[in-house]
Amino acid sequence: MKLITLSLAAFLAIGTTYAQDKKDTGNHSIPEDKVENDTIKNKKDGHYFFEIVADNEATGVKSQGRTGTCWSFSSLSFFESELIRTGKGKIDLAPMYIVRNAYIGKAENYLRMYGNFNFSAGGAFHDIPWVIERYGIVPNEVYGGLEYGEEKHNHSEMAGMLNGMVKSLVKKPQNGKLHPNWKEAYTGVIDAYLGDVPDNLEEMTFKHEGKEYNPKSFAKHLDLNMDNYVSLTSYTHHPFYSSFVIEVPDNWALRSSYNLPLDEFMTVMEESVKNGYTFAWGADVSEKGFSFKNGLAIVPEDEETIKVKGKDNKHFSDAGAEKIADCFDEPVKELEITQELRQEGYDNQTTTDDHGMHITGIVKDQKGTNYFIVKNSWGKKNNDCDGYFYASFPYVKYKTMNILIHKDGIPAATKKKLGIK
Repeated sequence: MKLITLSLAAFLAIGTTYAQDKKDTGNHSIPEDKVENDTIKNKKDGHYFFEIVADNEATGVKSQGRTGTCWSFSSLSFFESELIRTGKGKIDLAPMYIVRNAYIGKAENYLRMYGNFNFSAGGAFHDIPWVIERYGIVPNEVYGGLEYGEEKHNHSEMAGMLNGMVKSLVKKPQNGKLHPNWKEAYTGVIDAYLGDVPDNLEEMTFKHEGKEYNPKSFAKHLDLNMDNYVSLTSYTHHPFYSSFVIEVPDNWALRSSYNLPLDEFMTVMEESVKNGYTFAWGADVSEKGFSFKNGLAIVPEDEETIKVKGKDNKHFSDAGAEKIADCFDEPVKELEITQELRQEGYDNQTTTDDHGMHITGIVKDQKGTNYFIVKNSWGKKNNDCDGYFYASFPYVKYKTMNILIHKDGIPAATKKKLGIK
């Protein structure tokens, strides 16, 4: 294996850049103890040397445990960064409060569609605005969602019960119609595992920083206007600069995304981060070049050199199969990604709607390749980056399904083309 080193000047430049950023903004997602010898690496023994281009503040890394709720953790992480950006400070919001209320919407939708629709633990970024508009939001300390005596989230039992209930209900066993009590019984199962929520949300009171709130008034206090957040994507089977409902099973709420040409889509992501905005990132993480344990998501020209040990479990809660290859030890040339190649992946379903994450910054390696800094929800112990990893621009260009972003993070010219005011 060839060892790539940086010159002393390059090391000093990286160290100076990092120190300058720390002094100027104080807003960072990369843990300070991950800076080693004046540089940032993908893993302890790795030879990817990263220089920080932009690094925006985020709350601490959390774990979704053995659940399919990445969409809630990543979206709320994004909104937590939005609260920091808008001066509200660091607040840990409750992902299981979102999950609890989204499960109600999913069941209603599934039954209205006579069972001809998706019902699962999965979801989409749109679910968070859907829930907050109807049910408000609470801090994590108010609704932890661990009412079943475990320290880590595990929804295997609850999900199995809910699945069985809706599959039975869709058959209308009660004299050929749905009995109105179904919803109370169904919600009772969720609340038994995640925690009770009263029908009248005004009764769910709690104190935050000395003031009393309920979920609705707390959402109002946070001043997160859901109309300011939009989903963007890039596919050719719908016209550019229009909006459409992305055809993936977890988009149960049938919310739309704006469609951009690929290069412009990438520009939005890059410029937004450089201008202090973060965004929620939905992507395929089942690729050979995705290795959370190695702290990287890349698209090597030759993926055949990557040896895969083990299998990915359903929710990647153990960080996925082990990937072994030189490309995870030092930078390699990556595949050139085109709009056509991206579309092909979507159409032949080699690009799948796997995982929701949160992009907080940008770094550059010693060969000049840019990477997004990605905050994950698989805890801190499964890699050397305290739960973060680095996704190369080619990987993001190829495997992004959609993003959720504040509309002001979109360059003015693109907003005008999309008709966003």
